[in-house]
Amino acid sequence: MTPFIEEARRMLRLAERDFETFAILRAHPDAKIAPTCFHAQQSVEKALKAVLMARQVYFRYTHDLEELFKLLTEAGITPPHGIDALRRLSPFAVELRYDDQVIPLLTRDEAETIAVGTLRWAQGLVSDASDS
Repeated sequence: MTPFIEEARRMLRLAERDFETFAILRAHPDAKIAPTCFHAQQSVEKALKAVLMARQVYFRYTHDLEELFKLLTEAGITPPHGIDALRRLSPFAVELRYDDQVIPLLTRDEAETIAVGTLRWAQGLVSDASDS
């Protein structure tokens, strides 16, 4: 197994861990949307990075889902969700963690849909890359 695949698998495990945290917070009635969706954003970010790693596409250190989306599409890889969905999730990475006045750009359900779809998509692509 190549170091790229090993690192992609590690990143995917981290994405799964972030999704588990999102799911716990999402189910808690008192959890605020910003920290809850932060973990959805982190799961999606790491899942996208796992695919980039598996395909040996270089990316800089970033939390910008739009930038990662563009790198994927430039490499001929089609993410499961469009750029508009990712743009709505992106602010939870940084801006909304440090602001107590949150104007949600999406619902918890929408964040879950994006995170689940991206995680499953990444798991399939990293698995396929591991098999080849």
